[in-house]
Amino acid sequence: MALFKALLVSVLLFLLLAVHLVDARFGSEEHTLATNDAGDSPPQKINCGTACAARCRLSSRPNLCKRACGTCCAKCNCVPPGTYGNQEQCACYASLTTRGNKPKCP
Repeated sequence: MALFKALLVSVLLFLLLAVHLVDARFGSEEHTLATNDAGDSPPQKINCGTACAARCRLSSRPNLCKRACGTCCAKCNCVPPGTYGNQEQCACYASLTTRGNKPKCP
């Protein structure tokens, strides 16, 4: 009886994993199709001033933060959400570094 329960739990876990993987695969294809539907139109420019003001609003040095953020935003045309972190949502923003190999963007 215990062997049957263990086998049943294993099968259920495998099915949940399979459903999750299928959903992740087809969900990413839908996102790719949606972003490619824009056609030949160039990507929209974001308002770097507003985005950086929101990003730097809690900074101890807001002017320095806004200047660095503005430079990064101009190059990457994106600013991660929130006041800190979330840089995985904007890979270009996260990859910029100073001459000392430290992260440039706040």
